Amino acid sequence: MKVVVIGGTGLIGSKVVGRLGEHGHEAVAAAPSTGVNTLTGEGLAEVLQGASVVVDVSNSPSFEDQAVLDFFRTSTANLLQAEADAGVRHHVALSVVGTDRLQESGYFRAKKAQEDLIKASGIPYSIVHATQFFEFAKGLADGVTEGDTVRLPDAKIQPVVSDDVAAAVARATVGAPVDGVVEVGGPEAFQLEEFIRMALDAANDPRKVVTDPQARYWGAELREDTLLPGPDASLGEVRFTDWLARQQ
Repeated sequence: MKVVVIGGTGLIGSKVVGRLGEHGHEAVAAAPSTGVNTLTGEGLAEVLQGASVVVDVSNSPSFEDQAVLDFFRTSTANLLQAEADAGVRHHVALSVVGTDRLQESGYFRAKKAQEDLIKASGIPYSIVHATQFFEFAKGLADGVTEGDTVRLPDAKIQPVVSDDVAAAVARATVGAPVDGVVEVGGPEAFQLEEFIRMALDAANDPRKVVTDPQARYWGAELREDTLLPGPDASLGEVRFTDWLARQQ
């Protein structure tokens, strides 16, 4: 079947395109660089011709509160309208474990707005909630660094390698719409401080990592389990320590 992957040239999207192609599907990577712009609608009607499924793994170029909200509202509305016009039968979107529990954060308010539009669209859908990716540990640290100190909330995280996220998205794509959420996480939970310290140590990054009860996660206050997936989550097999060893 034909599957259009919005954000198909990025970290997750390119892996999803590859996996679907290996299984005989016509997987099309759609992004501004390929002439498809969900913010303006450019190229959407053309790329969606004959598509059975649309996968949206795109992300906002800006994480500023209003900009990210505008991105997800506009791009998702444009995409869903184009899908309805093209007769697409399944919308798959990648989102984040804990989105509904992180509404103090502008980014996660925007992700919830995206999910709400999908649920109200009338198009059969599957939303894949993933935990934090191994690959984004440094980016997370950068966002909460003050001077040479990384300040993290007292909470747990169950990070996952991007390959396992792509596999979960691909499974959702070829399966029947669930009209709900499926979760994917890694095989192990860590304290946030431990996760970030391991990542920075492996990169010989000298920053000090501390747990600060007042620290926030992208603007949101965390409970210990806010970022953890539920008991029905699909868990990847790649351990963080093994992945770090392969990055050397």
